[in-house]
Amino acid sequence: MPDARLHGGARRPSPPDRDIGETALERPRAHHRTASTSPTLWRVAPHPSSFRRTTLACPPTLCNLSRRHRHGEMIMKLHRAALGALLATVSTIGLAQEVPKPAELTVSGMPAIPAELAEKTRPYLEYRTAGFGGWDASDRSMLISTRFGNVSQLHRVSMPMGMRQQLTFEAEPVGGTVDPTGTTIVVSKDAGGSEFSQLYRWEDGSLVLLTDGESRNGFGGFNEEGDLILFSSTKRNGREGDIYVMNPSDPATERMIFEAPGVGWFPGGFNEAGTHAIVIKYTSVTDMDLYTIDLATGDLNAVRDPDGDDWAFGGAAEAADGSLFIAADIDSDIKRLGTMDLETGDFTPIGDFGGWEVTSLDINEDKTMLAVVTNERGSSQLWFYDIASGQERKVDTLPPGLIGGVDFAPWGPLGFTFTSATSPSDAYSIDPDTFEVTRWTKSETGGLDPERNVEAELVEVESFDGEKVSGWLYRPDPDQFPGERPLIVSIHGGPEGQFRPGFRGSSNYYLNELGIALFYPNVRGSTGFGRRFVSLDNGPFLREDSVKDIGAFLDTLSTDAAIDSDNIGVTGGSYGGYMCYASILAYKDQLNGALCNVAISNFVTFLENTQDYRRDLRRAEYGDERDPAQRAKLEEISPLNRIEEVVDPLFVVQGANDPR
Repeated sequence: MPDARLHGGARRPSPPDRDIGETALERPRAHHRTASTSPTLWRVAPHPSSFRRTTLACPPTLCNLSRRHRHGEMIMKLHRAALGALLATVSTIGLAQEVPKPAELTVSGMPAIPAELAEKTRPYLEYRTAGFGGWDASDRSMLISTRFGNVSQLHRVSMPMGMRQQLTFEAEPVGGTVDPTGTTIVVSKDAGGSEFSQLYRWEDGSLVLLTDGESRNGFGGFNEEGDLILFSSTKRNGREGDIYVMNPSDPATERMIFEAPGVGWFPGGFNEAGTHAIVIKYTSVTDMDLYTIDLATGDLNAVRDPDGDDWAFGGAAEAADGSLFIAADIDSDIKRLGTMDLETGDFTPIGDFGGWEVTSLDINEDKTMLAVVTNERGSSQLWFYDIASGQERKVDTLPPGLIGGVDFAPWGPLGFTFTSATSPSDAYSIDPDTFEVTRWTKSETGGLDPERNVEAELVEVESFDGEKVSGWLYRPDPDQFPGERPLIVSIHGGPEGQFRPGFRGSSNYYLNELGIALFYPNVRGSTGFGRRFVSLDNGPFLREDSVKDIGAFLDTLSTDAAIDSDNIGVTGGSYGGYMCYASILAYKDQLNGALCNVAISNFVTFLENTQDYRRDLRRAEYGDERDPAQRAKLEEISPLNRIEEVVDPLFVVQGANDPR
C-alpha cells in the first residue's frame, strides 16, 4: 500500500491484507522516523509521507515492506528458532554424531541432523542487519533497528559507524518512532506474534503502556510539536480500527476522532498545521481512498470521490501550499509522481523518472526538494527532484540494490536503508547536493566473505496465455560447482508482493556451500508490474493462472544446461506456501520435493477462521466464501482437498499459534 505517512508517520506491522512469508528477500523495513522490526521480504512499500513534510503513515495493510512485516517476522522467528536451537546444541554435544531435537519442535518422520551439518550452517545464521528508522532532531543521531539477540530492537547511532546504543530490551521485536522534536519515542510491539500490537512510551529503557493492552493498535504519527499522536485501535469491538488521538505523556487524554464503519481504515498522519488528520481506506492493493478529518469538529471529507475510479498510491508528502506530492496510479497503470489538491482531489502528474514506477518519496525541511525512489526492474533508483525548476537528478553513487525508508533530516542529508547481494541491510545517508554517500552502520556477516555472494540474473518467460512473467535466478559459482546443479524455486507470499534481489542471508548457504541454484519467481498477481498485472490472479477463478506461471518457469529452467532438471524442489511461506502446495500437485513430474511453510491449505477454512479485522480484505483478493459459486471454486483449488495426490516428499512447517 502507500507509504502513507503524513506528519511524523510510522511504518506499520504486518499487513492484514497480505499473506507474506519469509521466502523472498530480506527486507529492512525502516521508515520515516520509524525503526522496523522484521528481517523478511523486502517489498519497498510505497513510502508514506507526513503532513509537515507530510509523510503518510503507512497502514498495516499497505506497508511493506515492511516492512517490517510482522507475519514475515513470525515466520523468520520460527525458522531461526528451529535452526538456532539446533545450532545452540552443537557446542554442548561434543563429538556426538547427531544433533538432539530441540524441545521447541514437534517433528514427524524427520531424520536426525548430523552435527557436522549444523556446525557448517552456523555462520550463515549469524549475519546481522540494520534498518534506518529516522533522525533524532535533539542530537542529530539516527534511530535504527538491529538484532544482537533473537529479535530486533531499537538502537541509537550518534555518528557514522558509531556505537549502536541499545534502547529497548524486549523479548519481542520492537518498532519505534521518535517525535519531530526528539523528545518522545513511541514503541510498538505485540506478544508472541499475535499481531495485536500495543503502543508504549519509551522512558530510559523502560516501556510505559499507552493503549489498552488487548486490542490491535496501529501507530499513525506525531504532530509537529510532538505532543499528540494519531493511532488506530480495535478496542471498541475487536474488529474495526477506529482512529484516536492522544498526548503520549498522558494516556488519559485519549479520544476517538473517527468511528470506523468497517475494516480497512488506517491513520495516515497529521497535517503540518496540526488541524487535520489523514485517514486511509484500504480496500485492495488497487483500491484506496484518502480522507481528511477536522480534529476540532470530527468532520470527515473524502479527497477524491470514493465511488469514482479505483486508484492506489505509494507515498505522499505535504507541499508548501498544503497540497500533496503523491505517487498515484490515477489514469495510469503505474504509480507516477504528481500533485494532489486536497480540496478538489485533482491530480497532476509531474516528472518522468525514466518512466519507472515511483515507490516512495520524502520532502526536505524547506520544501524545495523531493527524494524519489523508483523500482527499475526490481532494483531501486534514487532521484532528487527540484520543486521550483522540475529538474530531476539521478543518483549515480550507489551500486545496484534496494533502498527503503528515505527520510530527510531537518539539517539536510537524506537517510535511508540500503541492501545488495554483497551487503546486508544497513543505514546510510546521502548529501543531496554532492551525492556523497555516508555509511552509518556495518552489519556483521557471521565471519563469511560477502563478496562470495552471487548476483541474480533476470529470467523472463511467456506463460500459457502469452502473459510475460519474470523471476530472479541465482546460480552457484560454476568453477566451484561445475555441471548441472539442483534448483530450489522459492515463491513469495502476498500475493501482493514482489521478490527483489538483495542480500540473501542464510540462503547463501545453498549457493556457496551446496551448489544449489535458487529461483525466485514473480508470478501474476505480484506488485511492481502495474495495476493490470497485480489483478490477474484476483478471485478464485483466476487463482490457478498464477500456478500455471510456475509451470512456464519450470519448462524454461529445465532446459538450462546448468540446471539438473531431475532435481528441482519448491518452497514458499504463507500465501507462497499455498503456491508451494499447488505446484507440487500440478507439476509432480517436474518437481521432486517441497517445503511449505505456514501455508494456506484450504481457502474456505482460511477465510472463515482468519482474524475478523482482515477477513474482508482477504476476500477482495481470494474470493468470497459466502457466495456458493465462489465457495465451490475455492474448495476445488484448495490443496488440502487433494492431499492424496501428493507423490513427492513434502515437508510441512506450521506454527501452533499462527494468528492468521
